[in-house]
Amino acid sequence: MQTDPTRSGLRRLRLALLACAGAAAALLLGLTPAAAQPTQYAALGDSYSSGVGTRAYDPASGDCDRSPFAYPELIAHRLGWHLSFAACADARIGDVLSHQLGALSGSTQFVSISIGGNDAGFGPVIQSCVLPLPLTCSRHIAGADDLIATRLPGLLDHLFATIRARAPHALVAVVGYPRLFVPTSGRCAALPADQVKLNHTGDLLAGVMGARARAHGFLYVDVRSAFTGHAICSASEWLNGLSLPLMESFHPNREGQAAYADLVQSDFSAPHH
Repeated sequence: MQTDPTRSGLRRLRLALLACAGAAAALLLGLTPAAAQPTQYAALGDSYSSGVGTRAYDPASGDCDRSPFAYPELIAHRLGWHLSFAACADARIGDVLSHQLGALSGSTQFVSISIGGNDAGFGPVIQSCVLPLPLTCSRHIAGADDLIATRLPGLLDHLFATIRARAPHALVAVVGYPRLFVPTSGRCAALPADQVKLNHTGDLLAGVMGARARAHGFLYVDVRSAFTGHAICSASEWLNGLSLPLMESFHPNREGQAAYADLVQSDFSAPHH
């Protein structure tokens, strides 16, 4: 039987076109999944990470008081990252271990966490020093200093080792706390001696947090210098003073959270070896 050359030529043309289409589809399929996967970012920690102080909270977060103005939300929005937002107001190290580590996985690429302030009892300490109740303040400061020096390093070591086990490939940023008070200001009286001591306690906490973070290969984001000039009673406050409701007190306001976002994002994007 003789083959029709016209029909044979058309069949070869159709096969060639199908092959080209298949190659193009394979190329697209190979590129699309990688392009569609957003960076995985988990935010853990306490009220400084959840956004207390910004006066706006997601009702679905309940008592955790997670804010759309919190620095993890700002970073995720700026960079188009997928945020697993587990930070919770009043959280201590034990709360992170018990309730927040589900945000981590082998695919987590970035983690931020502020933690340790509540373990050191900073809430009662600050309130007693500002109200003021001098005898109570001094006793609370002494207790916080002792805990920071003796118990906190071990608690942080256990937490950081657990985070690394849950997110083995992540770049982890441990985010510190600012000094809350300035020695003098045009809007406030001279700083009482106990509040000067409280700033020193904050420096002790920063030293322990930074040392334990670096020991585990984590970043430490020290915000103290950036917040200089923006403490309570300064001309440009990034922190709330004594406020109503009381939970808003002594936390970063929206400007402070934006400054946190700048600092953490900058450390995330810096070259790391």
